[in-house]
Amino acid sequence: MSSLPITALSQVAEYFKVLSEVSRLQVLCALKDGTKNVSEIIEATGLGSANVSKHLKILTQAGIIQRHPQGVSVYYRLNDPIIFELCELVCQRLQIQVQQQSQVFQALEL
Repeated sequence: MSSLPITALSQVAEYFKVLSEVSRLQVLCALKDGTKNVSEIIEATGLGSANVSKHLKILTQAGIIQRHPQGVSVYYRLNDPIIFELCELVCQRLQIQVQQQSQVFQALEL
C-alpha cells in the first residue's frame, strides 16, 4: 500500500468512510443473507425509513450494494461480499486488543 498514489489512497479512505457508519453496517448485515426491499431492511434493522433510504443511496453510490427495481418495489443486494471479510479481520483485531488490555489490567491488579 505504501507505493499507492495519493489518488488511490484517497479512494481507499472514501471506501472506509462509507463503512464507518453504524447504520450502514446494520443495513449491510441485513443484506448478508440475501436480497431485500426497503421494508424488509427497515424491519431487520429497526431504523427509520428516511434513515435507511439515505444509507442505501450512499452504499449504492459507493458500489457496495446494487439496486434492482421489480414492479413497484426496489430490491437491494450486496455487490461487494468482501465487506464481511474486512469486518471479520477488524473484529479479530479488536478481540486481540481487548485480550491484551485485559492482561495488562490483570497484571496491574497483582
